[in-house]
Amino acid sequence: MSEQAIALKAKKVEAVADQFKNATSAVIINMRGLSVADSTELRHQLREEGVLLEVIKNKVLVRAAEKAGYAELNDLFKGPSAVAFSDEDAVAPARILKKFADESDAVEIKGGVVDGSIASLDDIAKYASLPSHDGLLGQLMAELQYPIRTFAYAVNALREKKEAEGEGSDAAAE
Repeated sequence: MSEQAIALKAKKVEAVADQFKNATSAVIINMRGLSVADSTELRHQLREEGVLLEVIKNKVLVRAAEKAGYAELNDLFKGPSAVAFSDEDAVAPARILKKFADESDAVEIKGGVVDGSIASLDDIAKYASLPSHDGLLGQLMAELQYPIRTFAYAVNALREKKEAEGEGSDAAAE
């Protein structure tokens, strides 16, 4: 192998190691047998959530995972492997890939990394059941607004009661 080819492979290993280090989550899958149309649809769904799906050679993945401190992942790099990296939403790859794997026998989730920790299949299934980042923010906003809304309803009810009492005293005066 030429020095140039070795240098290119070393750059690829370094780039993938950086992806592992910088990602909030990385989910490893086998997508053997996935049709071109399904693969395109899967990539589109992932891209909409800011997730990058890459098919990477297992030797590169093994070296990159070791370099990133995730040597425990090496057992997953058997057969065809693709990795979904997300720098933004830690649950997006798990949620999208789990749904896709449930609908297609061609996608098999192997494992991954979420927030710097090795994630088993059970862990990934748990993350997949969580709402999206925007969904969680919506739930938080609703929880924060609840006491304010309740207070506003109470003030409004008190105001309406005083107005009703005021109208009742005006009618009695006539």
